[in-house]
Amino acid sequence: MAGLENYERVYRGTPSKPWESSSNLPYMYQGREVIRPLDVPVVHPLVEDSPPIEDFTVKRYIGAGCGLASLITETLLVHPFIVLRRQCQVNPGSNKYHIIPITLVPVVIRLHQTQGINTLWKGIGSVLLVKGMMLAIEDFISKISPWPKEITYNSSLKAFGQHILLKCISIGLITPFYSASLVETVQSEIASESPGILDVFRDGAIRLVEVSNKGRLIPIYALLPPTIAYGVIKYLFTVVVRGATSRIMQIKQKQYQELRGAYSKELLSEQVMVDIELQSGLISAFMAEVLFYPWETVIHRLHLQGTRTIIDNLDTGHSVTPLLTGYSGAKDCYDTIVSTEGILGLYKGFGALVLQFTVDVVIIKMIKWIIAELSTVLRPKSKST
Repeated sequence: MAGLENYERVYRGTPSKPWESSSNLPYMYQGREVIRPLDVPVVHPLVEDSPPIEDFTVKRYIGAGCGLASLITETLLVHPFIVLRRQCQVNPGSNKYHIIPITLVPVVIRLHQTQGINTLWKGIGSVLLVKGMMLAIEDFISKISPWPKEITYNSSLKAFGQHILLKCISIGLITPFYSASLVETVQSEIASESPGILDVFRDGAIRLVEVSNKGRLIPIYALLPPTIAYGVIKYLFTVVVRGATSRIMQIKQKQYQELRGAYSKELLSEQVMVDIELQSGLISAFMAEVLFYPWETVIHRLHLQGTRTIIDNLDTGHSVTPLLTGYSGAKDCYDTIVSTEGILGLYKGFGALVLQFTVDVVIIKMIKWIIAELSTVLRPKSKST
């Protein structure tokens, strides 16, 4: 201002010196260091934890890759363990129950030496076809009817009942083809002809039209009630456990963010949700398989009774044995297994189930690690502000 050029600057009655500044020195005021507000790098926790916008594209690929790896693992890579498990389940005369995985190792080696590694992949085509038929039937019924193919916690009681009815009809329609696929999975390749790709449809149709008792063969209408009950109850148990496990994991993730002092966008990111869904899916599937394993053993023996199937003898791994049973129903099958083979007879081949889920977890974690490492290379560098 004009007229004030010759006056000294005074702060609280004391003459003040001009600000001393330099590119390498901080500001000084009366011999004391003054910290300028702009010199303190203050970063909000939400900004610090939030990934760049471009990262979400990379994480979306990570989620899709993990889902694809899980699908491939469930359908292809664990099929040898399903073959071993079913062959143990349906053999009433076996002396080795293979409850622990280590007992299956020498058997697998002998099977590989005598029949080749392909013997553990038998029936893979029919298994995939049956799963595809199940999905196609559910999709078709849901399109021509108001029955929902999927339900949520917000679904009404009516929608829930319609969804269960959809599952019952779908399982009932594929039951004869499931029987044909089960035969292809357990029969020995050295004592039976190799089935064609589409033979499961022919054998399933034959099994469907055979409504009368033919020898010891159980008619398909007698197999429908236990098979449908097994499939629906196991499905409901898996859905409930999966939802509860997923919810618990989300709550733990939230508590972890609270301990850090602030919520991060990573809490709701796609990568974290994919990880939670994969883990909850594996946990629920394993719990369902363990809980319903005895029921599955009974169902498989009923489906194979009277089919004249010859399976590999997993006591030695060198010979074959025919299936000769005479169960009158599900209850008689259960009582006979417990009385003649003991309660552990219901868990024959449980070691193969343990191996199946061990390989499932290892492969999924491996693929997740590979994709995560690739994401560090593909992730764009953050721009400094």
